Amino acid sequence: MKILYITSNRLGDAVLSTGLVRHFEETYPDAEVTVACGGLAESIFAPAPVVTRVIPMKKRSWSRHWLDLWRDCRSTRWDMIVDIRNSAVSRLLRGGKKYIFSGKGDDRLHKVEQMAAVMRLDTPPAPKLWFSPEQIKTAQQYIADEAMPVLGIGPAANWVGKIWQTDRFTELVRRLTAKDGILPDAPVAVFAAPGEEEIAYKLLETVPEARRIDVIAKLDPGTAAAVIARCAFFVGNDSGLMHCAAAADVPSVGLFGHGFPAQYRPWGNHCTYVRTPEDPAALLKAAGVDHPSLVTHSLMDSLSVDMVEEAVIEHWRRTAGAAAKKKAG
Repeated sequence: MKILYITSNRLGDAVLSTGLVRHFEETYPDAEVTVACGGLAESIFAPAPVVTRVIPMKKRSWSRHWLDLWRDCRSTRWDMIVDIRNSAVSRLLRGGKKYIFSGKGDDRLHKVEQMAAVMRLDTPPAPKLWFSPEQIKTAQQYIADEAMPVLGIGPAANWVGKIWQTDRFTELVRRLTAKDGILPDAPVAVFAAPGEEEIAYKLLETVPEARRIDVIAKLDPGTAAAVIARCAFFVGNDSGLMHCAAAADVPSVGLFGHGFPAQYRPWGNHCTYVRTPEDPAALLKAAGVDHPSLVTHSLMDSLSVDMVEEAVIEHWRRTAGAAAKKKAG
């Protein structure tokens, strides 16, 4: 059975869409799945056993990347095409069953639920990450002992308005890893993508040198996620790395300001989020702008360290603490 899955070019959405790959794996274990996605997400999908090929789509002017995809796929007779991009390609290719996103999901539903609705699945499959032997080997070089609890931090994001202030991350890390914190003297792994180095290193340099784990702009997303998977807990801004932590089954807390947790909160009972008291519209109004593209600074001022620490400790006691003890034992 040959399945073509056309999914997101953005890392966070791509990670959320891995639930459908889980569905293919569980429902059609002998299938050959081809995934078409953004180049940034290639390392996320490639290790999945059911995925036989990943076609990284590099955006081109005049939407020529879609023409490239059609040319690449037109010679195959697909048994199933699943397209969450609502592209013309899925309509032009020969195929048996076709499941095509209509163009707008129900905003009352999480993105994971919206994607499951494309295939009319009653139970949305949770996002899942698979790691290649090479990714696991590299991850072990960063965190050799999984029994040693490591705090993972994602202090950056792809938009300035969603970045919690670095000095607040610094104070949060200090509290969580203090002698009386939930992770006393724990190593701290700081994660960031290329272009986010300045913010990430500013935080990393406040961690005692012996406890620093530098995962800043060094790895592809799939390998970085393999390192995150070895952490005991993760705290980060609303970003692709936050979704990687959730999909890797790491207890996580996502930080939201001008974001939409109803659709984009980290998925799973092992995850939670905390947000600013104001909604996105109020945050833009307070910043004196009427569109996110005009924002030039963080919109997370009203999210205090105390608020985040309280959410982290409560979530740790509910999930991560027991998980860490089980892993160490």
